[in-house]
Amino acid sequence: MKDDRTLWIQSTLARKESSELLEPSQYIMSAVNDTKFNSAVFLLTGIPGLEDVHLWISIPFCLMYGISIIGNAVILFIIKTDPRLHEPMYIFLSMLAITDFALLIATMPTTLGIFLFNSREISLDACFAQLFFIHSLTKIESSVLLLMAFDRFIAIRDPLRYASILTLPRIAKMGLVFVVRGVAVILPLPFLLKQFRYCRANILSHSYCLHQDVMKMACSDIRVNYLYGLFLTFFTVGLDSVLIFLSYVMILKTVLRITSHVQCFRALNTCVSHLCAVLLFYTPEIGLPVIHRFGNSSSHLLQILLSYIALLVPPLMNPIVYCMKTKHLRARIIRAFIK
Repeated sequence: MKDDRTLWIQSTLARKESSELLEPSQYIMSAVNDTKFNSAVFLLTGIPGLEDVHLWISIPFCLMYGISIIGNAVILFIIKTDPRLHEPMYIFLSMLAITDFALLIATMPTTLGIFLFNSREISLDACFAQLFFIHSLTKIESSVLLLMAFDRFIAIRDPLRYASILTLPRIAKMGLVFVVRGVAVILPLPFLLKQFRYCRANILSHSYCLHQDVMKMACSDIRVNYLYGLFLTFFTVGLDSVLIFLSYVMILKTVLRITSHVQCFRALNTCVSHLCAVLLFYTPEIGLPVIHRFGNSSSHLLQILLSYIALLVPPLMNPIVYCMKTKHLRARIIRAFIK
Protein backbone atom coordinates (compact mmCIF):
# COMPACT_ATOMS: atom_id res chain seq x y z
CA MET A 1 0.00 0.00 0.00
CA LYS A 2 2.83 2.30 0.84
CA ASP A 3 4.58 1.48 -2.46
CA ASP A 4 1.37 2.26 -4.40
CA ARG A 5 1.05 5.62 -2.67
CA THR A 6 4.69 6.41 -3.45
CA LEU A 7 4.21 5.56 -7.13
CA TRP A 8 1.07 7.71 -7.29
CA ILE A 9 2.88 10.70 -5.77
CA GLN A 10 5.80 10.30 -8.21
CA SER A 11 3.50 10.06 -11.24
CA THR A 12 1.55 13.13 -10.11
CA LEU A 13 4.74 15.18 -9.73
CA ALA A 14 5.98 14.01 -13.15
CA ARG A 15 2.69 15.10 -14.81
CA LYS A 16 2.91 18.48 -13.07
CA GLU A 17 6.48 19.07 -14.18
CA SER A 18 5.69 18.03 -17.76
CA SER A 19 2.72 20.40 -17.86
CA GLU A 20 5.00 23.28 -16.90
CA LEU A 21 7.46 22.60 -19.75
CA LEU A 22 7.17 24.58 -22.97
CA GLU A 23 6.26 22.92 -26.22
CA PRO A 24 9.01 22.76 -28.90
CA SER A 25 7.15 25.32 -30.98
CA GLN A 26 7.08 27.62 -27.96
CA TYR A 27 10.84 27.28 -27.57
CA ILE A 28 11.32 28.18 -31.25
CA MET A 29 9.08 31.23 -30.96
CA SER A 30 10.93 32.28 -27.82
CA ALA A 31 14.28 31.99 -29.61
CA VAL A 32 12.98 33.98 -32.57
CA ASN A 33 11.66 36.68 -30.28
CA ASP A 34 14.98 36.85 -28.46
CA THR A 35 16.78 37.08 -31.81
CA LYS A 36 14.55 39.89 -33.01
CA PHE A 37 15.02 41.69 -29.73
CA ASN A 38 18.79 41.38 -29.86
CA SER A 39 18.82 42.63 -33.46
CA ALA A 40 16.65 45.68 -32.77
CA VAL A 41 19.86 47.72 -32.65
CA PHE A 42 23.34 47.54 -34.13
CA LEU A 43 26.48 48.18 -32.13
CA LEU A 44 29.01 50.46 -33.81
CA THR A 45 32.75 50.06 -33.32
CA GLY A 46 35.46 52.67 -32.90
CA ILE A 47 38.98 51.28 -33.14
CA PRO A 48 39.15 47.72 -31.75
CA GLY A 49 41.74 47.20 -29.04
CA LEU A 50 42.00 50.91 -28.25
CA GLU A 51 38.78 51.37 -26.30
CA ASP A 52 40.67 52.64 -23.25
CA VAL A 53 42.10 55.60 -25.18
CA HIS A 54 39.01 56.48 -27.22
CA LEU A 55 38.71 59.77 -25.37
CA TRP A 56 42.23 60.75 -26.46
CA ILE A 57 41.56 59.56 -30.00
CA SER A 58 38.53 61.86 -30.07
CA ILE A 59 40.84 64.91 -29.97
CA PRO A 60 42.27 64.51 -33.52
CA PHE A 61 38.82 63.50 -34.79
CA CYS A 62 37.27 66.66 -33.32
CA LEU A 63 40.05 68.74 -34.88
CA MET A 64 39.54 67.09 -38.28
CA TYR A 65 35.79 67.65 -38.18
CA GLY A 66 36.21 71.25 -37.01
CA ILE A 67 38.84 72.16 -39.63
CA SER A 68 36.85 70.44 -42.39
CA ILE A 69 33.60 72.21 -41.53
CA ILE A 70 35.29 75.62 -41.21
CA GLY A 71 37.33 75.14 -44.42
CA ASN A 72 34.36 74.15 -46.58
CA ALA A 73 32.18 76.87 -45.03
CA VAL A 74 34.83 79.52 -45.81
CA ILE A 75 35.05 78.37 -49.44
CA LEU A 76 31.26 78.52 -49.83
CA PHE A 77 31.10 81.96 -48.23
CA ILE A 78 33.91 83.41 -50.37
CA ILE A 79 32.49 82.04 -53.63
CA LYS A 80 28.99 83.28 -52.79
CA THR A 81 30.03 86.79 -51.77
CA ASP A 82 32.54 87.49 -54.56
CA PRO A 83 30.87 87.95 -58.00
CA ARG A 84 34.25 87.49 -59.72
CA LEU A 85 34.26 83.89 -58.54
CA HIS A 86 30.89 83.08 -60.12
CA GLU A 87 32.62 81.06 -62.84
CA PRO A 88 32.12 77.39 -63.76
CA MET A 89 35.29 76.24 -62.01
CA TYR A 90 34.30 77.82 -58.69
CA ILE A 91 30.67 76.71 -59.01
CA PHE A 92 31.88 73.12 -59.32
CA LEU A 93 34.16 73.71 -56.35
CA SER A 94 31.19 74.94 -54.31
CA MET A 95 29.31 71.75 -55.28
CA LEU A 96 32.24 69.73 -53.97
CA ALA A 97 32.29 71.74 -50.73
CA ILE A 98 28.54 71.25 -50.19
CA THR A 99 28.88 67.50 -50.72
CA ASP A 100 31.82 67.27 -48.32
CA PHE A 101 29.93 69.35 -45.77
CA ALA A 102 26.90 67.05 -45.94
CA LEU A 103 29.12 63.96 -45.70
CA LEU A 104 30.68 65.31 -42.51
CA ILE A 105 27.25 65.92 -40.99
CA ALA A 106 26.17 62.36 -41.87
CA THR A 107 29.11 60.68 -40.09
CA MET A 108 29.92 63.08 -37.24
CA PRO A 109 27.17 62.17 -34.70
CA THR A 110 27.96 58.45 -34.50
CA THR A 111 31.74 58.79 -34.83
CA LEU A 112 32.14 61.40 -32.11
CA GLY A 113 29.44 59.69 -30.04
CA ILE A 114 31.58 56.56 -29.82
CA PHE A 115 34.89 58.26 -29.05
CA LEU A 116 33.50 60.87 -26.64
CA PHE A 117 30.59 59.11 -24.90
CA ASN A 118 31.00 55.42 -25.83
CA SER A 119 27.53 55.60 -27.40
CA ARG A 120 27.56 52.53 -29.63
CA GLU A 121 23.90 51.66 -30.16
CA ILE A 122 22.07 52.68 -33.32
CA SER A 123 18.59 51.55 -34.33
CA LEU A 124 17.99 49.75 -37.61
CA ASP A 125 16.05 52.63 -39.16
CA ALA A 126 18.68 55.19 -38.13
CA CYS A 127 21.41 52.90 -39.49
CA PHE A 128 19.62 52.47 -42.83
CA ALA A 129 19.10 56.24 -43.09
CA GLN A 130 22.76 56.93 -42.33
CA LEU A 131 24.08 54.46 -44.90
CA PHE A 132 21.69 55.93 -47.49
CA PHE A 133 23.11 59.42 -46.99
CA ILE A 134 26.72 58.24 -46.83
CA HIS A 135 26.54 56.17 -50.01
CA SER A 136 24.43 58.64 -51.99
CA LEU A 137 26.70 61.58 -51.06
CA THR A 138 29.75 59.50 -51.98
CA LYS A 139 28.29 58.81 -55.42
CA ILE A 140 27.40 62.50 -55.82
CA GLU A 141 30.96 63.53 -54.92
CA SER A 142 32.30 61.13 -57.55
CA SER A 143 30.02 62.79 -60.09
CA VAL A 144 31.17 66.27 -59.04
CA LEU A 145 34.80 65.24 -59.59
CA LEU A 146 33.80 64.04 -63.06
CA LEU A 147 32.17 67.41 -63.79
CA MET A 148 35.31 69.19 -62.60
CA ALA A 149 37.40 67.05 -64.96
CA PHE A 150 35.07 68.01 -67.80
CA ASP A 151 35.47 71.65 -66.77
CA ARG A 152 39.28 71.40 -66.99
CA PHE A 153 39.03 69.63 -70.36
CA ILE A 154 36.87 72.39 -71.88
CA ALA A 155 39.04 75.14 -70.38
CA ILE A 156 42.21 73.70 -71.95
CA ARG A 157 40.80 72.22 -75.15
CA ASP A 158 38.52 75.09 -76.19
CA PRO A 159 39.15 78.15 -73.96
CA LEU A 160 37.44 80.61 -76.31
CA ARG A 161 34.10 78.76 -76.03
CA TYR A 162 34.51 77.91 -72.35
CA ALA A 163 31.99 80.44 -71.06
CA SER A 164 29.46 79.70 -73.80
CA ILE A 165 29.61 75.91 -73.24
CA LEU A 166 29.51 75.89 -69.44
CA THR A 167 26.65 78.30 -68.84
CA LEU A 168 24.91 78.49 -65.47
CA PRO A 169 21.68 76.74 -66.65
CA ARG A 170 23.73 73.94 -68.21
CA ILE A 171 25.82 73.53 -65.05
CA ALA A 172 22.63 73.39 -62.95
CA LYS A 173 21.14 70.71 -65.22
CA MET A 174 24.30 68.59 -65.11
CA GLY A 175 24.47 68.90 -61.35
CA LEU A 176 20.81 67.96 -60.96
CA VAL A 177 21.20 64.91 -63.19
CA PHE A 178 24.10 63.57 -61.15
CA VAL A 179 22.35 64.28 -57.84
CA VAL A 180 19.31 62.33 -59.06
CA ARG A 181 21.60 59.52 -60.20
CA GLY A 182 23.33 59.35 -56.82
CA VAL A 183 20.04 59.25 -54.93
CA ALA A 184 18.26 56.86 -57.32
CA VAL A 185 20.92 54.15 -57.34
CA ILE A 186 21.22 54.11 -53.52
CA LEU A 187 17.49 54.39 -52.73
CA PRO A 188 16.81 50.61 -53.08
CA LEU A 189 19.46 49.68 -50.49
CA PRO A 190 17.54 50.60 -47.30
CA PHE A 191 14.45 48.76 -48.57
CA LEU A 192 16.47 45.67 -49.47
CA LEU A 193 18.14 45.64 -46.05
CA LYS A 194 14.83 46.19 -44.26
CA GLN A 195 13.47 42.91 -45.66
CA PHE A 196 16.18 40.86 -43.94
CA ARG A 197 16.04 39.20 -40.55
CA TYR A 198 19.19 39.93 -38.54
CA CYS A 199 19.98 36.95 -36.34
CA ARG A 200 23.78 37.06 -36.27
CA ALA A 201 26.12 39.14 -34.13
CA ASN A 202 24.91 42.73 -34.39
CA ILE A 203 28.36 44.34 -34.00
CA LEU A 204 29.37 46.47 -37.00
CA SER A 205 33.01 47.05 -37.84
CA HIS A 206 32.87 50.85 -38.27
CA SER A 207 31.70 53.87 -36.35
CA TYR A 208 28.97 54.45 -38.94
CA CYS A 209 26.77 52.23 -41.10
CA LEU A 210 27.87 50.97 -44.51
CA HIS A 211 25.87 48.71 -46.82
CA GLN A 212 28.60 46.08 -47.22
CA ASP A 213 28.97 45.94 -43.45
CA VAL A 214 25.26 45.75 -42.53
CA MET A 215 24.31 43.09 -45.08
CA LYS A 216 26.78 40.65 -43.51
CA MET A 217 24.71 40.75 -40.32
CA ALA A 218 21.68 39.23 -42.08
CA CYS A 219 20.88 35.53 -41.85
CA SER A 220 19.01 35.68 -45.18
CA ASP A 221 20.24 35.27 -48.73
CA ILE A 222 22.25 38.42 -49.57
CA ARG A 223 23.21 37.57 -53.15
CA VAL A 224 20.96 40.31 -54.55
CA ASN A 225 22.59 42.92 -52.32
CA TYR A 226 26.04 41.60 -53.15
CA LEU A 227 25.46 41.78 -56.92
CA TYR A 228 23.73 45.15 -56.68
CA GLY A 229 26.65 46.51 -54.64
CA LEU A 230 29.08 45.39 -57.33
CA PHE A 231 26.86 46.98 -59.98
CA LEU A 232 26.82 50.26 -58.04
CA THR A 233 30.60 50.26 -57.72
CA PHE A 234 31.15 49.77 -61.45
CA PHE A 235 28.27 51.97 -62.63
CA THR A 236 29.10 55.00 -60.47
CA VAL A 237 32.60 55.17 -59.03
CA GLY A 238 34.08 52.82 -61.63
CA LEU A 239 32.50 54.57 -64.62
CA ASP A 240 33.30 58.05 -63.29
CA SER A 241 36.95 57.14 -62.66
CA VAL A 242 37.30 55.77 -66.21
CA LEU A 243 35.77 58.92 -67.70
CA ILE A 244 38.05 61.11 -65.57
CA PHE A 245 41.05 59.12 -66.77
CA LEU A 246 39.98 59.52 -70.41
CA SER A 247 39.44 63.25 -69.95
CA TYR A 248 42.99 63.64 -68.65
CA VAL A 249 44.34 61.59 -71.54
CA MET A 250 42.69 64.08 -73.90
CA ILE A 251 43.93 67.01 -71.79
CA LEU A 252 47.47 65.63 -72.00
CA LYS A 253 47.21 65.27 -75.78
CA THR A 254 46.05 68.88 -76.04
CA VAL A 255 48.80 70.18 -73.76
CA LEU A 256 51.53 68.34 -75.64
CA ARG A 257 50.54 70.20 -78.80
CA ILE A 258 51.32 73.55 -77.14
CA THR A 259 54.69 74.78 -78.35
CA SER A 260 55.35 77.17 -75.49
CA HIS A 261 56.69 75.41 -72.40
CA VAL A 262 55.41 78.21 -70.17
CA GLN A 263 51.83 77.87 -71.44
CA CYS A 264 52.09 74.09 -71.22
CA PHE A 265 53.14 74.33 -67.58
CA ARG A 266 50.35 76.81 -66.79
CA ALA A 267 47.75 74.54 -68.39
CA LEU A 268 48.91 71.53 -66.39
CA ASN A 269 49.15 73.59 -63.19
CA THR A 270 45.42 74.33 -63.37
CA CYS A 271 44.75 70.59 -63.07
CA VAL A 272 46.96 69.85 -60.06
CA SER A 273 44.38 70.65 -57.39
CA HIS A 274 41.74 68.54 -59.14
CA LEU A 275 44.15 65.63 -59.55
CA CYS A 276 44.89 65.77 -55.82
CA ALA A 277 41.16 65.70 -55.05
CA VAL A 278 40.69 62.72 -57.39
CA LEU A 279 43.50 60.73 -55.77
CA LEU A 280 42.29 61.56 -52.25
CA PHE A 281 38.79 60.36 -53.10
CA TYR A 282 39.22 57.36 -55.40
CA THR A 283 42.19 55.60 -53.75
CA PRO A 284 40.35 54.60 -50.54
CA GLU A 285 36.95 54.54 -52.25
CA ILE A 286 38.01 51.77 -54.63
CA GLY A 287 40.21 49.97 -52.12
CA LEU A 288 37.60 49.74 -49.34
CA PRO A 289 34.98 47.62 -51.23
CA VAL A 290 37.72 45.31 -52.51
CA ILE A 291 39.01 44.67 -48.98
CA HIS A 292 35.46 44.23 -47.67
CA ARG A 293 34.67 41.53 -50.21
CA PHE A 294 37.99 39.74 -50.62
CA GLY A 295 39.97 40.61 -47.48
CA ASN A 296 40.64 38.20 -44.63
CA SER A 297 40.50 38.73 -40.89
CA SER A 298 43.99 40.23 -40.80
CA SER A 299 42.84 43.14 -42.99
CA HIS A 300 40.17 44.29 -40.50
CA LEU A 301 42.28 47.15 -39.13
CA LEU A 302 43.10 48.21 -42.70
CA GLN A 303 39.36 48.32 -43.46
CA ILE A 304 38.76 50.64 -40.52
CA LEU A 305 41.66 52.95 -41.41
CA LEU A 306 40.61 53.14 -45.07
CA SER A 307 37.02 53.89 -44.08
CA TYR A 308 38.14 56.84 -41.95
CA ILE A 309 40.47 58.04 -44.71
CA ALA A 310 37.71 57.76 -47.32
CA LEU A 311 35.19 59.84 -45.38
CA LEU A 312 37.34 62.28 -43.40
CA VAL A 313 40.46 63.06 -45.43
CA PRO A 314 38.85 64.41 -48.67
CA PRO A 315 36.63 66.96 -46.84
CA LEU A 316 39.67 67.98 -44.79
CA MET A 317 42.19 68.26 -47.62
CA ASN A 318 40.05 69.58 -50.50
CA PRO A 319 39.71 73.13 -49.07
CA ILE A 320 43.43 73.19 -48.20
CA VAL A 321 44.53 71.99 -51.64
CA TYR A 322 42.26 74.37 -53.56
CA CYS A 323 43.18 77.34 -51.40
CA MET A 324 46.88 76.66 -51.93
CA LYS A 325 46.71 76.00 -55.68
CA THR A 326 43.98 78.46 -56.78
CA LYS A 327 45.45 81.97 -56.86
CA HIS A 328 42.23 83.98 -57.04
CA LEU A 329 40.56 82.02 -54.25
CA ARG A 330 43.65 82.25 -52.05
CA ALA A 331 43.95 85.99 -52.60
CA ARG A 332 40.28 86.53 -51.83
CA ILE A 333 40.51 84.53 -48.57
CA ILE A 334 43.64 86.44 -47.50
CA ARG A 335 41.91 89.77 -48.17
CA ALA A 336 38.86 88.68 -46.21
CA PHE A 337 40.90 87.72 -43.14
CA ILE A 338 43.18 90.77 -43.31
CA LYS A 339 40.19 93.05 -43.63
